Amino acid sequence: MPRVFNFSPGPAALPETVLRQAAEEMLDWQGTGMSVMEMSHRGKEFMGIFDEAEGLLRELLGVPANYKVLFMQGGAIGENAIVPMNLIGRTGRADYLITGDWSRKSAKEAGRYGQVSVVADSAEPPGSGRCLGITPRAQWKLDAGAAYFHYCSNETIGGVQFHHVPDAGGVPLVADMSSDILSRPLDVSRFGLIYGGAQKNIGPSGLTLVIVRDDMLGHALPATPDAFNYRIQAEAGSMYNTPATYAIYIAGLVFKWIQAHGGLPAMAERNEAKARLLYDFLDSSRFFSNPIARDARSQMNVPFWLKDAGQDEAFLAGAQARGLVQLKGHRSVGGMRASIYNAMPIEGVQALVAYMKDFEASQV
Repeated sequence: MPRVFNFSPGPAALPETVLRQAAEEMLDWQGTGMSVMEMSHRGKEFMGIFDEAEGLLRELLGVPANYKVLFMQGGAIGENAIVPMNLIGRTGRADYLITGDWSRKSAKEAGRYGQVSVVADSAEPPGSGRCLGITPRAQWKLDAGAAYFHYCSNETIGGVQFHHVPDAGGVPLVADMSSDILSRPLDVSRFGLIYGGAQKNIGPSGLTLVIVRDDMLGHALPATPDAFNYRIQAEAGSMYNTPATYAIYIAGLVFKWIQAHGGLPAMAERNEAKARLLYDFLDSSRFFSNPIARDARSQMNVPFWLKDAGQDEAFLAGAQARGLVQLKGHRSVGGMRASIYNAMPIEGVQALVAYMKDFEASQV
């Protein structure tokens, strides 16, 4: 069966060349006679894979020397607890900006470990839980004594994305970048900590990236497990416990793929073109719609709704027949969602728009 255009929000599509290389090396990695999945995480073979992956990531993002790169596990949901365990103890308080489901979950979890203030909740109408944009900075209620300010740079469910780095008034920035890291250039030096699950733009699920500034280490709450303590993990080179070895190997291949295709500036150009193509159609359509504020529309996850929800299943069936899969929206909001991460080629978006045009014409 030919490869489909996979619009899954995660675990998401991977570059085909990466998958083919991994397949070729599955049974015998570079003449070792064994798979990467069978290697000791402390052996020289895997340590070479690990060091190369970290080096490539540092190069792509321009990670400064005073930041540690940690390869952890547990995904962003795990980090919702691990971040406050490590950071909130500095002052006992933290600020959280809510722009959708994931930042809301982050704030709720952090409340177990200290005092959490919601600086703004972008839900429209208030209390509805559905965010269509980002609350203006002038309306935020910031705490100058907060240990950190947390936000989610891209909400995968609602399709709301920051297109700038927010100003937290000097409080260290902490960002959940699970779904848009490596999709565009980033000034890491503006952050105290960045984290994200790998299963969007980096590799398979099971790996979590943490990029943390040195001065943010050493503040863990006494009850923090050693495996979750950033300082201990940094001192152990992410090897305090067995890391997600195969996921790190795939991540390294993806980093090479990004580098070979022009790095983050080229990724940004590709992603902007894909998003523009889809949003331009949605804005011109009488049958499909996207209600997100234009200055906050995600370039990674594009939710859209049919004018007649009774046609949802027919739309999905027709898409499947054309090799356009995983378009069903999140169960909490319904509708459709096209996730167009780095590995989605523009041909996939072109095929989706062509199908949407045909489907709309069939409804007239």
